[in-house]
This record gives sequence, C-alpha cells and structure tokens, in this order.
Amino acid sequence: MRTETPWSTVFELLAETGWETLYMVALSAVFALIGGLPLGVLLHVTSPGGLRPQALTYRLLNFVVDIGRSLPFVILLIALLPVTRSIVGTTLGSTAAVVPLTVGAIPFLARLVEGALREVDTSVVEAAITTGATKPHIVRGVLLREAAPALVAGIGVTVIALIGYSAMAGVVGGGGLGDLAIRYGYQRFDTKVLISTVVVLGVFARLVQFLFDLGSRGIDRRRRVTA
Repeated sequence: MRTETPWSTVFELLAETGWETLYMVALSAVFALIGGLPLGVLLHVTSPGGLRPQALTYRLLNFVVDIGRSLPFVILLIALLPVTRSIVGTTLGSTAAVVPLTVGAIPFLARLVEGALREVDTSVVEAAITTGATKPHIVRGVLLREAAPALVAGIGVTVIALIGYSAMAGVVGGGGLGDLAIRYGYQRFDTKVLISTVVVLGVFARLVQFLFDLGSRGIDRRRRVTA
C-alpha cells in the first residue's frame, strides 16, 4: 500500500535538494558567463557590420552556437556522459551535472550577448572610432557598457533556463529538485513531493527574474544619469 511522505520529511528533502539545485545552477552560471560572454562578443565583432568582420570565423561560430542551442538538453545530457565521467570521475550527483549544464548554457548565453550588443546604437560606436579608440577599448568601454542592462537581463534568462535544465538532470541522477521529483514524485507516485518540488522551482525562477530585473533597471538608471 502506498504511503505519503510526511511533511516534515518533505521539508527536509526540499531543503537538501534545494541547496543542491542552487549549487548546480550557481556554478554552471559562472562557467557559462566565462564561456558565453566572450563567445557572444566574438560573434558580434566578427559578424557582418561588426568591428572586425570575418565571414569564415562568424559562420563557424554561428554554426556551433546554433547546433548547441538546437539540441534538446536531455539528449545533450546523455551524450555528454562520457565527457562528464572523464572530467568529474562520475556521472551522478550535482557536481557531475554542472558539466552538461555549462555546455548547454554557453551557446544560449552567447546568442543573448550577441543580440544585446547588436542593439547598441551604432552612432555611439562610430563616435568612439572617430576619437581613435582601439577596438578592445570600444568593446569594453562602449559596447559592454551600453549593453549592460540587456546583458544583465540576458544572464537572468540564462539562470532561469539553468534552473529548468537542472531539473532535467534528475533523469540521470543529477541530484537536486529534479532528482527528488523523479525518485519520490514520479517513481513512488507521491503527489505531495511532486507538487512541492514544482512550487519550489517556480519560486526559484521567479526570485531570479525579480533580482536580475531589479539589477538591470538599476544599471540602466545609473547609465542614464551619467550619460
């Protein structure tokens, strides 16, 4: 006969797996930012009309990013199991899940970065060029600065996507709330645990959205004041 998990146990499980989810998402977001930001900048700089157009480089990077974004995360997760094992030493647990999470998030963030930089007013870039600014200075001091609010918003979107990815990682024992939902909610038919994990994941996503929207608006206001 099936018995429901007591609420006290549910809260303990949610607390434990919630921290695992935060750990996976935070670490993956850092690695995705390290890889996705420069990749997005390179996409923009080498694109037609960029600071240094290079058709071959752009087409190659664009192809890689498109492939990375088009793959369903569950398939990417399974395909990267040998890579994960070689890097971490195991395919189970929250640390192992960071590898596919990062690989999945880098092209996602890179495309958002490219889009944010594309929205920067060309007259601002042209003004910097006429003053003799170097291309690295234009990227750092003009493009990234002018696109900062959109970049922060894009990072927030990526973190929310990582929360969803982390739940899918539970399919292969990646730990976190997704793993809890599968082991207790699905395999044991425990509706209480299943609904609780959905609520917690929703709260995480809403909190991240609020914080990054707040940061984006704050940066935009300061930029307008100093302009």
